[in-house]
Amino acid sequence: MPLEDSGAARRSGQHPCGVTGCEGTRDTLHRDELAPDVSRTGVIAEDEELWPQLDDGDVTSGRGEDARRALQRAGSGEALMAELSERVQKVVRSSSWWERHGVDICILSCSLLALPVGFLCLRSAHAIPFLVGVLTLGVGYHTLAVKGSHLASHNALTKSKSWGKVWAVFFIEFCSAFTAEQASYNHVKLHHGYTNVIGLGDSSTWKLPFLNRYIYMFIAPLAVPIITPLVALDLLRNVEMRAALRTVCLMSLGLCCHYCLLRHVSGFQSPWSALLCMLLTRSLLAHPYIHVNIFQHIGLPMFAADRKPKRIQQMSLGVLNLPRNALLDWCFGHSLISCHVEHHLFPSLSDNMCLKIKPVVSQYLKEKRLPYNEDTYGSRLQLFLQKYEELMVHAPPITELVGIQ
Repeated sequence: MPLEDSGAARRSGQHPCGVTGCEGTRDTLHRDELAPDVSRTGVIAEDEELWPQLDDGDVTSGRGEDARRALQRAGSGEALMAELSERVQKVVRSSSWWERHGVDICILSCSLLALPVGFLCLRSAHAIPFLVGVLTLGVGYHTLAVKGSHLASHNALTKSKSWGKVWAVFFIEFCSAFTAEQASYNHVKLHHGYTNVIGLGDSSTWKLPFLNRYIYMFIAPLAVPIITPLVALDLLRNVEMRAALRTVCLMSLGLCCHYCLLRHVSGFQSPWSALLCMLLTRSLLAHPYIHVNIFQHIGLPMFAADRKPKRIQQMSLGVLNLPRNALLDWCFGHSLISCHVEHHLFPSLSDNMCLKIKPVVSQYLKEKRLPYNEDTYGSRLQLFLQKYEELMVHAPPITELVGIQ
């Protein structure tokens, strides 16, 4: 799945994947020595030193030289990450509890409290109140299932690990009908620990190469509420029996509560109409949910496990921010939309704190001449429709960088 290496794109400072700020990432890396390191997420990752041996072809083509200068300007990965962490910690230490946790807890609480209003609105025989009920339940569900589950999986809602576990089980299993253990392992351990590393954290689980572009992008997302619990049941083979039983009970309880409330509070007479309403509300924002998960990593530089750059360079190269959007910011959270780079660098921070440190991170990366990838939702959608075969069907190419120690 080679990306087009257009000369015009290089001259404009734009990577062929269509993302501004992602330059010089497809050149050749030659390194002789690897050094295992522990990433700041607590996941053991092979963070290596880069030892260059430039071929004549790399230098004369200009691409190798550009990448070499870029990484030379970037300097030592550990030193850069330590300096950025210190700047971010100053912001965190000066922030109140409300800024660190309160804002996001308030959003989740409001969404939970709005659910009864949604169920009651669905009792109406008039179109407008009924649509208000659908929108209220859909927005509330996605806020709890996506934003709540994401924050809980990173223990970003509270300092207490015990309460963090409780919230993870509630949001991921009861609200989302998924397994907390496997969600945390796949997302926190793999995706964050090995972002864009082929075979580990490369977002390949989102690919369905047997579907064509239009079915995948516009029709398949409607099946997410059905596929999610089925995938969860399959993954339960990898967890302890006690955890598997808890997961099955909470998943069943969450789905049954939704169904029973539609039947007995909203007044649906037919089981099929209640199930159809469940599907409608749970898939209301499934399209942007799928899109966001692929837009922000797939199509960006990919790495082999033994050839990835230092953490700060890996995250600045392989992660992308989308513009702020009121609906998606509320339902998915800033860390999944406009602050995804910040989230991958500091995953334990809440959505509101990711938004607060965004100016610090963006300024620092630009100051150090590291990529700070940003693109619009429409631009990414157009790119994926145009290059669906390359990005979502074929195996992604490994990006190799020319650098110095």
